[in-house]
Amino acid sequence: MEMEAKTNFGSSLKVPNVQEIAKEKISSVPARYVRDDLNHLTLSDYSSLPEIPVIDMEKLLDSATMESELQRMHKASQEWGFFQLINHGVDSTAVEKIKSEIQDFFSLSMEEKKKFKQEEGDAEGYGQAFIVSEDQKLDWGDLFLVVALPTYLRKPHLIPKLPAKFRYKQVNFVTGF
Repeated sequence: MEMEAKTNFGSSLKVPNVQEIAKEKISSVPARYVRDDLNHLTLSDYSSLPEIPVIDMEKLLDSATMESELQRMHKASQEWGFFQLINHGVDSTAVEKIKSEIQDFFSLSMEEKKKFKQEEGDAEGYGQAFIVSEDQKLDWGDLFLVVALPTYLRKPHLIPKLPAKFRYKQVNFVTGF
């Protein structure tokens, strides 16, 4: 019996797609994307750049190291908003194939990508998520958020309509087949 999809990752105000803004040959970054609240790095010495946080899944599963790794993950999430996960058990070849397919998706024409746009009141789809204010500073990037599992939560305008090759690889990647 198919269950009705009832999950929602929140809503987002509509903002222009970054790829479209970048095509306009602008002379400066629009003010809404300039983050004065962040520490800016002067990139004269590349050897002193901070490194992306790395979280080890094996340490998260080991009771002796779990607490310290959870603290590192919490700090990475707060300070960076992301981290690299290692020792997760996913074959590196599979990861590289998925990365290639994702790049292919973002290389589609804007018209094609808009077929997967976020619908009113939902963060899933192509666009930007979690934009709650007209004054909010924005990230310089678009995203494609999709729930693949459990299958009853899939949105009919997303996974079923993805290009066949991309859909097949995405579904197989998340289901482990």
